[in-house]
Amino acid sequence: MKLIVGLGNPGKTYAHNRHNAGFRCLNYFARLHSIRFDHRQCRARVGIGEVRGEKLLLAKPGTFVNLSGNSVAGLVHKHNIPLSDLLIIYDDLDLPLGKIRLRQSGGSGGHKGMNSVISALGSEDFPRIRVGIGRPQAEEQPISEDSVVNYVLSDFSRQEEAIIKPVIATVSEAIDCFITEGIEAAMSKFN
Repeated sequence: MKLIVGLGNPGKTYAHNRHNAGFRCLNYFARLHSIRFDHRQCRARVGIGEVRGEKLLLAKPGTFVNLSGNSVAGLVHKHNIPLSDLLIIYDDLDLPLGKIRLRQSGGSGGHKGMNSVISALGSEDFPRIRVGIGRPQAEEQPISEDSVVNYVLSDFSRQEEAIIKPVIATVSEAIDCFITEGIEAAMSKFN
């Protein structure tokens, strides 16, 4: 079984925030494959299904993004998922809006949700898809922590939404590729 996790904040207030790019990508993928998030496990909403002959567990931690690690680690241990079969999808300030990057492993890049996941798993060796949300524009240099928090917790503008919607569909294709061909093939096709 493969475990695909989208990072985001629970609740309607945050549904279209930049920080919820992971949830949005996973929701799109789930709808495409008729998988419903109708179970709760390890403090996450989960959906179980099969795509291209591969059994999948899709999960959206019910904690806030920055505390996602215990939920992810709980699911990994409960279902005995090898880390190579775990895929995390999350927003990234350091990528331009609309760009995606797949990696086989690596650090958090300062993303607090990924810090939490890496800490709880005790490893950086798991695949991930980073969805570019860009950085806030500000007169001050460097940009303050408060500006960054306000930015990630705000919704995409109408113009940004026109860019991010097709990217969500592309991420779904990348997930399909990861499932059927593995992370290296997905990296070569989508990076």
